[in-house]
Amino acid sequence: MARPRGRTRRCSPAVIDGRRAKAEEFWTAACETDTLHPDDNSDAVIQLCILAGIAAADVICCVRLGEHADGQAHTAATGLLAKVDPKLARSLETLLSQKTDSAYRDKPSSSAKRRAAKRAAEDLMVAARSNR
Repeated sequence: MARPRGRTRRCSPAVIDGRRAKAEEFWTAACETDTLHPDDNSDAVIQLCILAGIAAADVICCVRLGEHADGQAHTAATGLLAKVDPKLARSLETLLSQKTDSAYRDKPSSSAKRRAAKRAAEDLMVAARSNR
């Protein structure tokens, strides 16, 4: 499991509410895009799931640890989340592992990768929603 490195940011109620709103916004967009275009747009769905998952992970860490990772070091985010729940950290790792390919590769991502991203993001969304 990745060890936390990088900056963290203390969480105020406003930060938690803001990150929760972002998670919901991206998750809703991912689900709607997937429903409207189930055979297309895997990469768009994956990218939206990644953004939803990152925001949800921030909410979880804020509520449980009082801080979230702040910066470009995604290993810090997975390491911090692992302190709360190693399974959720693996869900975030699943999402982050698809980030570059789904955004920059010339070939579209497979439907299997889209399903994996949706499952991982959903796990994080459920946990973020239950962490109030």
